[in-house]
Amino acid sequence: MNKIDVLYMQEAIKEAEKAFDEDEVPVGAVIVHNRRIIARAHNQVERLRDPTAHAEMIAITQAASFLGSKWLNEAIAYVTIEPCSMCAGAFVLARIKEIVYGADDPKTGACGSVLNIVKNNKLNHKIKIKSGILDSECGSYLSQFFKNKRKNTYLNN
Repeated sequence: MNKIDVLYMQEAIKEAEKAFDEDEVPVGAVIVHNRRIIARAHNQVERLRDPTAHAEMIAITQAASFLGSKWLNEAIAYVTIEPCSMCAGAFVLARIKEIVYGADDPKTGACGSVLNIVKNNKLNHKIKIKSGILDSECGSYLSQFFKNKRKNTYLNN
């Protein structure tokens, strides 16, 4: 695990913390281009009442706007959890260079855990994947979030 990946993942974790504080599923993402963060986002599904308002989707929109291009060819996405099929598909369509993520998602992960959209030979773009960067820290926010949700559900019934 190199220092640069850790640095950028720590920035993604800061975004996940914002989501956690807002009672959103705590996922954070940053997109880096030429060693500069050009986008940062966290899940906003509840706030926006939009099932597509995942951290990755918001960050892709910001990055494309920043670059003035629909292609993110030389960009790297840092995400606290393995992207779902929607987000992995969006990364393919945006032609991002690499996805670096923290924790695996054994329920909806689409970079190898459940599906592998980013390495599908039938698609026109392949993405380099690096996983396990600060995975314990990334996963702990998710574990605590869902533990709190189960506790609150139990208390309210």
